[in-house]
Order: sequence, then C-alpha cells, then structure tokens
Amino acid sequence: MKSFEVNFDGLVGPTHNYGGLSFGNVASQSNSQQASNPKEAALQGLEKMKALMDMGFVQGVLAPQERPDVGALRSLGFAGTDAQVIERAAKEAMPLLVASCSASSMWVANAATVSPSADTADGRVHFTAANLNCKFHRSIEHPTTSRVLGAMFADQQHFAHHAALPAVAQFGDEGAANHTRFCRDYGEAGVEFFVYGRSAFDSRYSAPQKYPARQTLEASQAVARLHGLSEEGVVFAQQNPSVIDQGVFHNDVIAVGNGELLFHHQDAFLNTEPMFDELRRKLAARGAQFQSISVPRDQVAVDDAVRSYLFNSQLLSRADGSMLLIVPEECRANPRVWQYLQGLTSADGPIREVKVFDLKQSMQNGGGPACLRLRVALNETELAAVNPGVIMTAPLYNTLTGWVSKHYRDALRESDLADPQLLLECRTALDELTQILKLGSVYPFQIN
Repeated sequence: MKSFEVNFDGLVGPTHNYGGLSFGNVASQSNSQQASNPKEAALQGLEKMKALMDMGFVQGVLAPQERPDVGALRSLGFAGTDAQVIERAAKEAMPLLVASCSASSMWVANAATVSPSADTADGRVHFTAANLNCKFHRSIEHPTTSRVLGAMFADQQHFAHHAALPAVAQFGDEGAANHTRFCRDYGEAGVEFFVYGRSAFDSRYSAPQKYPARQTLEASQAVARLHGLSEEGVVFAQQNPSVIDQGVFHNDVIAVGNGELLFHHQDAFLNTEPMFDELRRKLAARGAQFQSISVPRDQVAVDDAVRSYLFNSQLLSRADGSMLLIVPEECRANPRVWQYLQGLTSADGPIREVKVFDLKQSMQNGGGPACLRLRVALNETELAAVNPGVIMTAPLYNTLTGWVSKHYRDALRESDLADPQLLLECRTALDELTQILKLGSVYPFQIN
C-alpha cells in the first residue's frame, strides 16, 4: 500500500500581529510593535501550499484560531459584553489583550505530536495536542487545536486523539517542533526522534541559562507512552543548551529530518555521537540506514542559522528518491548560508535542489517553512479517511485566496487590537471557513 507524508500547513489568522510575545525567539522580539499585514501573510502561506501541491505533494490546510480569545480574558477577571471585555483589557492590561490576539497558531509544527500507524501499538495514527505551557499566548491554543484535529481526522478506526499533557512546567510540550521521524518508507515502521531541552526531575541534566528550555524529557517520554511506541522505536536526544541561549527555542530551528536523513548544525545536540549510534542501530533493525549532514560552525554560525532559519526548512522526498529543501527568502539574503546551500546541492548528496519562498510576514514573527506545517504520514486507506475538505486542491486554493481577500485587513497595529470590530470580523471569517473546510462547529463562539 502506498504511503504519503502529508504537510498540513497552518492558515494564518486574521489577527496576525507583531506582539513580540515569545521570549527566546529572536525574530519575534526584534520585530515587536511593527505593523503587520495579515492579508499578505495568509496569501504567502497559501502560495506555498499551492506550490507544493503543484509539485505533486499531498498538501493539507489547518484552520487558525478564534482571536481575540475573549474566553481567556474572562478567565482572568475581565467581565461584561465581549466588547466591554476587550475595552477593559486594552485599558487595564494591554499585554494580556495582545496575547489573546496572537495568531501564533499558524505555526502548526507546535500544534501536536503525530505518530504514524506503522509505529504505534494499536495500528492507528496518534495525535497529542501540545500544551505549549511555556507561553501564555500559546497555552490557550490546545482546546481548539484538539477540536480542529478531531474534525480533520475523525475516523476512530484509523485515528486516536490524546488531550494535552498537564499544563505545568515539568511537562512542557511544544509538539512536532521537537519531534521528527526516520524511516526507509513512510508506511514502514520507523524510529521517532524526540528532542528535549531539559529534564524536569533529574538535576544531572544540563539546562540553558538565558532562555527557557520549552520541551522537557518527561513530556517527550509521556507522548511516546501515549502513542504506544516501542523502546526500539524511539530515541530521546538533548538539545545543546548553549544554542537555546542563542535563540534556538525549538529543535526545528537547528535541525530537520526526513526519511533516513538528519540535516543539522554541528552544535545542535549534546552527546551527538552516542545518540547517532543509537539511531543507526535502531534504524538498521528496521531496514533503514541513518544518514546525517552536519553543517560546520565555521561555515554557518548558529547566529546565521537563527537569523536565516536555514534549518526551519521543509525537507521533502521526491518520486526519484532525491530530496528537496524548501527555505525562506532570508537564506538567500545571508551570504554565508547561501554559499553553503550552493555547495550542498552541487555535491553528490541526498539534497539535490533548494527552493526559496517569500514568507516575510511569518518570518518576522519568528516562524519559517517548517513552523508552518504539521507532518502526518498516512497510507492510502488513512488518507481516504481524512476529512476531504482540508486537502488542498486548485479550487480550494482559489476559494481560500478569495476568502482571505474578503475578510482580512492589510495592516494591523497594536492599537487596532482594541477595536471590538476585529473580533466580529474574525468570527465572521471563521464561521465561513468552517463551511469551506467542512469542519463543523469547532470554535468557542460556534459551540457556546
């Protein structure tokens, strides 16, 4: 049976703004308070989705969240009508209003961790929504994320959904941004690679000093247990604390994997060689041969990697067995990174082509091509069981671009977030979107 890795890209929401909310994310903080363009952001993302579809990849869409999150503001003591809640939050606690308006759910690499049926004990595809408890503006996402994923992957014969882990620091979980999977073929048993920044309960593990380590070992282990993964089918690796302190807030900012290949920076991990030995052994037992491309620090410094998002790229397998690397325009703008990429594709290695996409609106808020997609490996039967409304087609692309042009603003500043009309615009747009994507009622305003 044929199998696919489907990329479900996050659709940028109508309240896309530069709130500078993510401590430890250099791009997010450095572009704080600039005016954003939600319409351009959404159209840039849709253009990438269609381009991958046109290249022959199966591409899906993951809906954004309702923002501002009035329910979250009410839970913090703001009362009255929706408009009064927004007005009072703007007057008394503007940072909380900004957080409640964040469109960060566009980065669906953080939406969940996904294990394909070939790896799990019960032979179903497993999803665990990420609690994202390190940042308030992201910690409020998982209830809606769970409903949206449930509407996309509804067939219980093929799909299993788990609630987010306990929302405490010891089980900080950032989803697939710290998870990848190695395999010979997407439909065969593979080895799932969990990367953590610290241990919550064992002080022998080192930890970063400047920025928080958002993923814990204990969270990764819990997800592996929930998904029914075998000991021989997982590897847990610690991210280098020093690169976290340089702005590498997720593993997908310093490494990306696909198939049998890990493309990573020389300084990405602690105890690299023993960890690679474990990957080689466990993959060999599954008939696969682990490969790695290590980018030397003297060619690309960690700072270059962070600013260009070289590793926050999509690594895709083409029909001829070669791989394609999807990178943001910032990689071409960085001379050292671009020089390295020219040498990478001219070498006789697995990565044969680099394609560049303009994702400036997302990049300025701290997320690139890899942040924008959730990878789900599916066989033909499972793909047929996915809600067809969320699979990208040429007609759907045309419908969504028209929807964005109709509902999105082309400029948004922090002061605009206090406008109660923005909430009404968002709800009107999302109500229409759920009909386009055939999701049913998944948003709080549709349920309550």
